[in-house]
Amino acid sequence: MTRLHFQQNLKEVKHKVLRMGSLVEVIVDKAVTSLKEQNLELAKTIVEEDDKIDAMDLEIEMDCMKLLALQQPLAKDLRTIATALKIITDLERMGDHAVNISKITLEIGKEPLIKPLIDIPRMAKIAQEMIRLSLDAFVKEDIELAKKVAQMDQEVDDIYQAIIDELLEMIVKDPSITKQATKLMFVGRYLERIADHTTNVCERIIYMVTGKLEEIN
Repeated sequence: MTRLHFQQNLKEVKHKVLRMGSLVEVIVDKAVTSLKEQNLELAKTIVEEDDKIDAMDLEIEMDCMKLLALQQPLAKDLRTIATALKIITDLERMGDHAVNISKITLEIGKEPLIKPLIDIPRMAKIAQEMIRLSLDAFVKEDIELAKKVAQMDQEVDDIYQAIIDELLEMIVKDPSITKQATKLMFVGRYLERIADHTTNVCERIIYMVTGKLEEIN
């Protein structure tokens, strides 16, 4: 494999990671929309979408293995491949969290929601923006953008804590809602974990560019 061919293949890996991230962003949106609208048919499609993410994960991993096997990459290229492998692992887990949210939607079914869903969709929008911007930082090798995205995680954490506090207060007033309230807490937790995985992505981007692993938050 020539150096030029290697660089072209590495660029294609980056683009595949970007496409995988876009799909994750979409299913996170669908998962939360299905919950908010109690759209059970939409919730059922999430598992199928996640299967596509799993397939992309495997495809990109194989592409990276071929690059490593067919040419001895320079240090910077080696870090890029390692970062791509780490990112797809985090993206795959984000997809799993979206599936978990859709499962909760199906468990709640058409049971009336105990409260209007405002904070959960807000969390989801921030998490989606974090996914999109972190992958933008990956393609552009922009460490300042990566750091900026990672700082958004604190806002997600704050909203999550507010959700927990509100739902616990509601349970105290009306214990009969405990089951659904607990499910909604888990939804918040899954979104919080998605944001955490995005922070992991940002840390790896900084490593890719600088060669230094640092914990942002």
